[in-house]
Amino acid sequence: MRKQKPVSESFVRMTELVLPNDTNTLNNLMGGRMMHLMDVAAAISAQRHSNRIVVTASVDNVSFREGIKLGSVVTLEAKVTRAFSSSMEVHIDVWAEDIPSGTKIKSNEAFFTFVAVDQSGRPIDVPEAVPETPEEVTHYDGALRRRQLRLVLAGRLKPQDATELKALFELE
Repeated sequence: MRKQKPVSESFVRMTELVLPNDTNTLNNLMGGRMMHLMDVAAAISAQRHSNRIVVTASVDNVSFREGIKLGSVVTLEAKVTRAFSSSMEVHIDVWAEDIPSGTKIKSNEAFFTFVAVDQSGRPIDVPEAVPETPEEVTHYDGALRRRQLRLVLAGRLKPQDATELKALFELE
């Protein structure tokens, strides 16, 4: 039986200030810089869950809902949603805060997948993630469908073998 760990133990909150070097010519946080911050926060979360070195395996759609202005405070919150044998899905929320105006908006959200590896770079088993809150259960339940979709899109799983995805479309 695999070791188990509560999802809450993988929680990461990371805060950054948007400085001039982080922005484009419109004084908005550059998308590449945002993805870097998301990757770092998500990797720390996966490492906390697995107690291992992790490597980024995939990044789901990252939509940029709102620009994040120069001088804003960016807060990233990440936690593992589900762990498979050696891979872990991590959900990241990104918040942008304008402290002088007192406004805070959710600007980004994404799912990253990491694989735990040993010192030689070979995949290694990770603990099972145990959801405890309703939101954690919702993310956990959807993780298998998202995983199958990733594998189908990567050509590593035949669509007819994606049972969780097929169940979504079977009409009776």
